Amino acid sequence: MTRIAVLDDWQNIARVCADWSALERRAEVVILTEPFADQDAAARVLVNFDIVVAMRERTVFSAGLIARLPRLRMIALTGVRSGTLDFDACTARGIVVCNTGSDHSNATTAEIALALLFAAARHVPAADRALRSGRFQDQVPLGTMLAGRKLGVVGLGKIGSRVARVGHALGMDVMAWSQNLTAERAVACDARLVDKATLFGEADAISLHLVLSDRTRGVVGPTELDRMKPHAILVNTSRGPLVDEKALLDHLRRGRLIAALDVFDQEPLPEEHPLRTLPNVVLTPHLGYCTREVYEQFYGESIENVLAFLDGKPIRVVNPSSLEKRIA
Repeated sequence: MTRIAVLDDWQNIARVCADWSALERRAEVVILTEPFADQDAAARVLVNFDIVVAMRERTVFSAGLIARLPRLRMIALTGVRSGTLDFDACTARGIVVCNTGSDHSNATTAEIALALLFAAARHVPAADRALRSGRFQDQVPLGTMLAGRKLGVVGLGKIGSRVARVGHALGMDVMAWSQNLTAERAVACDARLVDKATLFGEADAISLHLVLSDRTRGVVGPTELDRMKPHAILVNTSRGPLVDEKALLDHLRRGRLIAALDVFDQEPLPEEHPLRTLPNVVLTPHLGYCTREVYEQFYGESIENVLAFLDGKPIRVVNPSSLEKRIA
């Protein structure tokens, strides 16, 4: 019987977000709720599976791991793209990769960015902890009004443009920068184009919205962090490695900055990580796309993709050359 592994269901919601019955009539479906410790652990578990339903980029499928999975015939990728899947290795092996739409994740990620910004500006986590421990306003830091402040948006794509427009609606002075941003695009998003140094030097809050690549890795480094105003807020809902983590920790430990983070260099964030202990940090566990609406599309279309593959008529194929490899 065909064996299907549904990976990284960290919130235990796969079964309530989709109807798996049609697939379970044709295959054994195993839903895994814990992250793999490393690639060796992934190989040990997945070696006896034919199909993998991968949740975004949570498990890294390197060429080395793919080579250790001789039964693997298909990867049903949730979302449009993945920076942690070696597509060339899949194609070379004739492993078909299919993806899904992601109609709602731009809105949901913009919403979590704004939620983090509000939480950091008004110290919502500290207030919640105080109230639950029997205190009221005692030991809750004084908040900062966002209206009239300067918001810097790094990247004005589908997510960044939403954040910029909401910032403008709040009465913030919205500045924007990215490597290819034009003044016309900025104006269309209710922002004004500035250079990178100006954005980091003048913004009271900065929100990052770039795709991680060789060009953007470490785009926020020691120089940019040094330029930021004392007690400015840095929001990152894109990818952890956009920011130099060591430099950020230095600034946070000295109390210079406030960070509001949904993404990290290593996920899940290790229990002993220093970010967990710092009072001037608001943390969420990569919840940007984690809503019912997004998961229903991810899992629903993944099930469609797997059923089509089992019927010999794959759909939403990302690497069509793999089909030729399989026929050959």
